[in-house]
Amino acid sequence: MEPLSKIVVRYLDGRVVKGYTQHFDPDGSHIHLRRASTATADEMRAELRMEDLKAIFFVRTFDGNPRCRARREFIDGDKSYGDKVEVTFGDGEVVRGYRMDPYPRRSGFFLLPPDPEGNNVMIFVISTGVEHLLFCPAAPTSVHDA
Repeated sequence: MEPLSKIVVRYLDGRVVKGYTQHFDPDGSHIHLRRASTATADEMRAELRMEDLKAIFFVRTFDGNPRCRARREFIDGDKSYGDKVEVTFGDGEVVRGYRMDPYPRRSGFFLLPPDPEGNNVMIFVISTGVEHLLFCPAAPTSVHDA
């Protein structure tokens, strides 16, 4: 059995829901969520429409570490996992990371944050929430005279 993944779901309208999912299908029209909150039995399980969502954050913990500020910038020498991109959502939020899908799905794409030690393990960016996608140039190589 596939383990449950901790996720934080961000809606296009600003709502945030924390919970667990299993068998995430990025090409599906819905995501199945078991809420992490103290909800009633009927509210514990939900089926969320992907078209209503901005992004799904796969996280280590629901609370994060308030004393730790994850690195948002790329650093020369980082192990590259794909294209370096900057995503600006319709609400103005900006995230950076390595786009893992060379051929993104119509519904969205996976992004690895620049800080492998941060609380976000992976982000699924849903296309309908993206205002701009900027490909970050590769770091300039230094040329030395021989």
